[in-house]
Amino acid sequence: MSKLFARHALLPDGWANDVLIEWDAGGAVTAVTPGAAAAGVESIEYALPGMINLHSHSFQRALGGRTEKAGDSKDSFWTWRDLMYRFARNITPEHIEAIAAQLFSECLRHGYTSLCEFHYVQRAPDGAMYARPAETAERVIAAARLTGIGVTMLPVLYSYSGFGELALKPEQQRFKTDAQDVLRIVEALEPQRDAQVEVGVAPHSLRAASVTQIGEVLAALPATRPVHIHIAEQQGEVQQSLSWSGRRPVQWLLETAAVDQRWCLIHATHLSDDEVSGIAASGAVAGLCPTTEANLGDGLFPLESFVAQGGRFGIGSDSHVSQSAVEELRWLEYGQRLQHQRRNIAVSATERNVGDFLWQRALQGGAQAAGRPVGALAPGHRADIVVLDDAHPNMFGLALDEVLGTFVFSGNDNLVKDVMVGGQWVVRNQQHVAQQAIAARFKQTLAELREFQ
Repeated sequence: MSKLFARHALLPDGWANDVLIEWDAGGAVTAVTPGAAAAGVESIEYALPGMINLHSHSFQRALGGRTEKAGDSKDSFWTWRDLMYRFARNITPEHIEAIAAQLFSECLRHGYTSLCEFHYVQRAPDGAMYARPAETAERVIAAARLTGIGVTMLPVLYSYSGFGELALKPEQQRFKTDAQDVLRIVEALEPQRDAQVEVGVAPHSLRAASVTQIGEVLAALPATRPVHIHIAEQQGEVQQSLSWSGRRPVQWLLETAAVDQRWCLIHATHLSDDEVSGIAASGAVAGLCPTTEANLGDGLFPLESFVAQGGRFGIGSDSHVSQSAVEELRWLEYGQRLQHQRRNIAVSATERNVGDFLWQRALQGGAQAAGRPVGALAPGHRADIVVLDDAHPNMFGLALDEVLGTFVFSGNDNLVKDVMVGGQWVVRNQQHVAQQAIAARFKQTLAELREFQ
């Protein structure tokens, strides 16, 4: 049995003082005792549950910053997507693993301890399936094990280029899967499942997967596994859906699929009032990725109305223009302030501190989306702990109800000092334990990829 003493720890019902946290050899919390004595064990000042990054395309980490140059026409999500397709053309499984390891080490250093990988680079550059159907997914899981981050692997169903089952374009062939392909990948990944790895599925979108295919996959998938889908990210997508089906994407999904708590609807940016209510009533999680949604010019999620109706949400870094949980939460709130021209919007009747509300609600939604026992310092959950840097000037003299507000909204320094995942320290003094080797491999990967650009 291992132990850690925190002077202040964020528990599911709020902050507590003098907390002894205990966990077993498998990395599961066995006891959390407020009002305890330090008892000679390692002592820290502030302990938070590690955040869940519920939406990741890890290979896109290597594209960051390289698409920020205007084209000849007005740029949009769709022009960015063309650049991304070209970038993905020459990535090998070895590159995928190296890029993922760099990303995961960065996410850990910024407070994420779990991640959901929406994984759609399934085929070789020539469009052929690898000898092992889960080759690239296994590479991402290997990177997760190397870095220590927990992962929910979500093989993507990606069969069409648009509504109406339009044929894939040549540049999309690396992503091609049908229902049986996805189920074969899920089966191949079964031996990987353990306390640190879960496996679900991800129909890419209603553009890229048919309702019939989605039903076929879900009929064969265990009922407890998570299901993620991109939906209503751009106005153009909504208009295409209306033109083809007469229904908006979320409306169509809610009418044709049994959307419930196992689902995570990624982005869901452009919603009617009825769709906001429908998602909230379903119990599904809205997977919000504010830095990517801003970078791509997607729009703003209707957070205030959604939260008022009991909606559940979490955060993800998606294309990884940022790897910071704080930045996602900050921009989630700031986007609402800009839209409504008010302050302190992400609150509830019982929680008036914006930082506390955002961190706790994102933990809950992220854990649900990951399908793993994470997101809380409580017995039965993983011992995933973020330690804040109490020596930083920003942290001086704070009352407990000011800590998360300062962490999320004050300054740009990274206030995450140490990170534990599954009872193991993976970040110490803001350095990942394998940071230098991971960075060297990532740099070599970038050099190889740029030879093909």
